[in-house]
Amino acid sequence: MTTASGRILTFGDGTGEPVHVRFTDNRAEWAFLIDADLRLGELYMDGRFIVERGTLYDFVAMMLREAQNSTHPLIARIIDHARTRLRIFRHRNLPVRSKANVAHHYDLDGRLYELFLDPDRQYSCAYFEHAGQSLEDAQLAKKRHLAAKLLIEPNDSILDIGCGWGGLALHMAEHAPGGYVLGVTLSEEQHDYASKRVADKVGGMPAEVQFALRDYRSLTGHFDRIVSVGMFEHVGLASYRTFFRKCAELLEDDGIMVLHTIGCSATPGFTTPWLDKYIFPGGYIPALSEIVPEIEAAGLAITDVEVLRLHYAKTLESWRARFMARWDDAVKLYDERFCRMWEYYLSTAEAAFRYEDLVVFQIQMTKRNDVIPLTRGYIAENEARSASEVDVERSVQREADDVLVG
Repeated sequence: MTTASGRILTFGDGTGEPVHVRFTDNRAEWAFLIDADLRLGELYMDGRFIVERGTLYDFVAMMLREAQNSTHPLIARIIDHARTRLRIFRHRNLPVRSKANVAHHYDLDGRLYELFLDPDRQYSCAYFEHAGQSLEDAQLAKKRHLAAKLLIEPNDSILDIGCGWGGLALHMAEHAPGGYVLGVTLSEEQHDYASKRVADKVGGMPAEVQFALRDYRSLTGHFDRIVSVGMFEHVGLASYRTFFRKCAELLEDDGIMVLHTIGCSATPGFTTPWLDKYIFPGGYIPALSEIVPEIEAAGLAITDVEVLRLHYAKTLESWRARFMARWDDAVKLYDERFCRMWEYYLSTAEAAFRYEDLVVFQIQMTKRNDVIPLTRGYIAENEARSASEVDVERSVQREADDVLVG
């Protein structure tokens, strides 16, 4: 580490991969020492903290890896304690605030997301079934995994809360011929993109698919299946009871719901302040102990919980590599400071999922205990059936392409 005065400090035993960082001024050093959770990202964005050897990810990963069993300095513990105590007041996401929070991140230029996401624009944790699996295949596996847990049947009505760019809703429609799929989002960009995907579908879909620019709290009616992926992180701690009560109200008595959310495998904490300020305002990563009581209070029964470990680290590794490879294209859309902000976001998130207590929870819920099969074998069976159907579709598509080319 090179200090602002030019002094070089060396740490470690020399056996690891070397990383060299530099502070450009004394105030940057103090800002890092007092509140690294907020200020390190800002310093990197502003060019006051510079990585001179290795990458930003190398530095952050080293810090988190080596700090796993260490005690934070007193001033950091005091700040962390205050942020944890105040977290519920920071996350009262009423409808107007929720829409503004979503727009901050998801209404960015869609071309930005094309730089690093798969073609289906799956912006949530992929499901890696084996080593070496591509991001595209892992995202498809994630959709298959969720559909298998939902036990979708023909003519089912399905609600996707926080539908993103529509990929999961369209996948669900393939499993529910004659049914109806509704995807809701607060992002105008996502709504427009998803709606266009439906309009562009040649030959239509097996099920009717609609996308609506609506808050989940305004929905009425009943659905056989409810799925929510990557949206619960934006609900806000103070609104958990509202969320699950609304889901219980919308779910048919013999219905099934699956919630896919980032979670914390440790005790409750607080949102990293830099992430809350620059990337996901109003966001919060819950512990399982904060989710389960609200599910019970809503009258829903938990029938299955799966914890995906390291899957998001692998997902973010792919996103980060793709983003860094398209850096110049991202600069053309925004600027260098914005790109450093996104590099910091992707790097710190990957390191946190790899070395800290961040995981993904998939929680399956029903109202009755006789809706789900007695053993979990149905999940693998449904996934295998879905995978074979995809293989047939791809074979047919290849044959059609050969005819067109020939």
